[in-house]
Amino acid sequence: MKNIVRYEHQAHYRLSHLVNRKEEEILFALHGYGQLSEYFLKKLRPIFSDERLIVVPEATNYAYLEGFSGRVGSNWMTKHERESAIANNINYLNTLLEAILVKYTHKPLLKVLGFSQGAATATRWVSQLEYPVKTLVLWGGGFAHDLHPVTTAQKLNGSKCYLAIGDKDEIITQESLEKQEALISALGVTADKVSYSGGHDLDISVLESLIEENK
Repeated sequence: MKNIVRYEHQAHYRLSHLVNRKEEEILFALHGYGQLSEYFLKKLRPIFSDERLIVVPEATNYAYLEGFSGRVGSNWMTKHERESAIANNINYLNTLLEAILVKYTHKPLLKVLGFSQGAATATRWVSQLEYPVKTLVLWGGGFAHDLHPVTTAQKLNGSKCYLAIGDKDEIITQESLEKQEALISALGVTADKVSYSGGHDLDISVLESLIEENK
């Protein structure tokens, strides 16, 4: 017989700086498959600002990247027990956001970046979030295929959404782009497509322009 047990779990995250409670915006940045929060945050260093708190949650599933030793990476989910992983991710991110917002008397703007696998996780999270999302950037990834159209459209009403795809991104195919366009249409969401010169990695100057665009 298969059963479920609920228990207290610890998760790790990184911050761009010590919270000063004067930040005007919070950027939640969800890393991709096989990455760790420490190194993903380093990629974002050029956009560090006293007015912007960057929060990089670390996915809670870990594995060796090659064989049985060496470098370790984390991922948001696999196909195994995916429903439980989705629920755990949402609870984790909700709890983390609530814990950070407690520090503020004036609530800052919330912006969300989802890179690669983190893009689908980001869309599942914001589609149920009560706190308004000012900007949603999906980089090298897209909206999750299992989102509820009405709920997602309602939650992202007023949000500025972007799909950033590199012209040399080896992960993104023409077929996946067409499926994503159809999904966005079905969800009733508006997302601006942004193209940059490069592969499956962040272009910080382009990212900064998208983040800075909506104050």
